[in-house]
Amino acid sequence: MSKRVEQRTRTRERVAAELAAQQRAERRRRLLLAVGAVVVVVVVIGGLVAIRLAGGEKKTATGPTGTADSSLITTLASIPAATFNAVGTGDVQGGPSQITAPALTEGGKPKVLYIGAEFCPYCAAERWPVTVALSRFGTFSGLGTTHSAADDVSPNTPTLSFHGTKFSSQYLAFTGVETTTNEKVNGQYAPLDTPTAADQKTFDTYNKPPYVQSAGSIPFVDLGGTFVSAGATYSPDLLAGKTQTEIADALKDPSSPIAKAIDGSANLYTAALCKLTNNQPAAVCSTDAVTAAAGKLGKS
Repeated sequence: MSKRVEQRTRTRERVAAELAAQQRAERRRRLLLAVGAVVVVVVVIGGLVAIRLAGGEKKTATGPTGTADSSLITTLASIPAATFNAVGTGDVQGGPSQITAPALTEGGKPKVLYIGAEFCPYCAAERWPVTVALSRFGTFSGLGTTHSAADDVSPNTPTLSFHGTKFSSQYLAFTGVETTTNEKVNGQYAPLDTPTAADQKTFDTYNKPPYVQSAGSIPFVDLGGTFVSAGATYSPDLLAGKTQTEIADALKDPSSPIAKAIDGSANLYTAALCKLTNNQPAAVCSTDAVTAAAGKLGKS
């Protein structure tokens, strides 16, 4: 009888021990699930933060290209005439030079042709005054934001991009060509836009002496076959460390070095464009700054 009692006691002890082991295992499983859930939440939050930062960075020139905010485009198109007049031609070096060539047109309008590349720091600098000047004659849509290459001179210069851009104007037509991105693939900057045969011919014909100083320089800008410009009219280093929004905001302050460079260059481009449009619109072409800049346009 005592043996049966002893056996039953051992059985109960064994069952109790197994039950306790199962309970400990279940507690460990629940703990691991809880820890895993916390890790997942942390990863998800981290991912959301990274996405949020990446989204913001596109607007501040990080990534091959992004989309400009409507507020940025509005700012570039709403610089007061008083600011342009106060700046004049600022500290601009160079600018559009008049040439003798057949008219460059599209759809019955004088055509402005820009050819550059997103990696190029000088293109990065010159897109600003080209955009500001053209914004006095029409409206951009699809304007991009980007920066020059990180491994070139004046690295990561914040800028705009004409890739995929459309321009609407009753006075002018515009073609913006960005031949490559700012990122390398197999050691070469990745291709982006391809000029048409006609635009390539314009580039090859007029982007060399005696029309410009150095053959093949970018950015290259042809304004209606009447003026051409190659290279930058100010140093890209002036824009170092700035966001696109900061640059645009500075353009309204005539005392700003950025305004003196970009608005000053824009006045020269505007004066050249007014020659193409027969001084239309009058509200732009008759301003003191544009009239004065017209007398400073060079000849090749």
